[in-house]
Amino acid sequence: MIVLSSKNGEVGIRAAMAVLKAGGTSLDAVEAGIRLVEENPEDHSVGYSGYPNILGEVELDASIMDGNTLSAGSVGCLKGYLHPISVARQVMEKLPHVFLVGDGAARFAAEYGFEQTNLLTDEAQSTWRKLMNQFMPAEVFANLKRETHLAHWVDEASSPDRVMSTVNFIALDDKGNIASGVSTSGWFAKYPGRLGDSPIIGAGNYADNRYGAAACTGLGEMSIRASTARSVVFYMKMGNSLEQAGVLAMRDLNDLGGNYIGDMNIVAIDRNGNPAGFTSEEGKSFVYMTEYSSEPFIAQRVYVPINKRWEKHHME
Repeated sequence: MIVLSSKNGEVGIRAAMAVLKAGGTSLDAVEAGIRLVEENPEDHSVGYSGYPNILGEVELDASIMDGNTLSAGSVGCLKGYLHPISVARQVMEKLPHVFLVGDGAARFAAEYGFEQTNLLTDEAQSTWRKLMNQFMPAEVFANLKRETHLAHWVDEASSPDRVMSTVNFIALDDKGNIASGVSTSGWFAKYPGRLGDSPIIGAGNYADNRYGAAACTGLGEMSIRASTARSVVFYMKMGNSLEQAGVLAMRDLNDLGGNYIGDMNIVAIDRNGNPAGFTSEEGKSFVYMTEYSSEPFIAQRVYVPINKRWEKHHME
């Protein structure tokens, strides 16, 4: 048995392994680990205290996938509910659908008894206000809800330093079943309704018992365009080792054109539970636990450079 996560998942990885040791499923473990990250007010990239969109609203995205059946559930642009990973799992288990967004996702969360929560903390709101004041006149900020040129201000505020992180979890249970999950509050000061890769099966998250699983953090628009999580699994299907598969999926990102190419990070396992991480930022790590470990191991990711660029549109 094994659980691995992005570095910010360390707050939940012990609980995830405890679930596996108690006989729980890989899906149970992934959900349990991510929920603790979603509750962590010190993590501004996930759940409670996540940094908001340009209007000051926290929108959460999440997905979960069962590598045994290839079933999946996702929610996007969910407002007012603390645990999008749990809502995503309910989508997978209760509906004939895979993906709910916005008001529909919130309605479904209410229907299944999830409690509404104010996700915007004073700290996150203060940081948002400071950012807005750097890029827009006071009169625009005062009437932001009625602003008709939001795209301009999103472009002005955009920066690779504000493409926030995400939490990834992957687990392999004692039955040999793999599950993966991702949760995020997304890009700080994003356009309302923006979806990154986190809730998109194949882009930010993919699991298949036959080959392995992968999950991504970084500039989600890149992994959407390259189907990065699915690519890692597909390259293993084609006979490549886990490390070869991860490197190939990362290198694919160098073929992307466009103005916004940034960083990418992947965690992955093969079908035997061997873990690995990949990154375009030198020195990045991930964490994992096995059934024999009492504390998480911190492991270095394989560095694969990406030709980054950040060229704003400068819209009028």
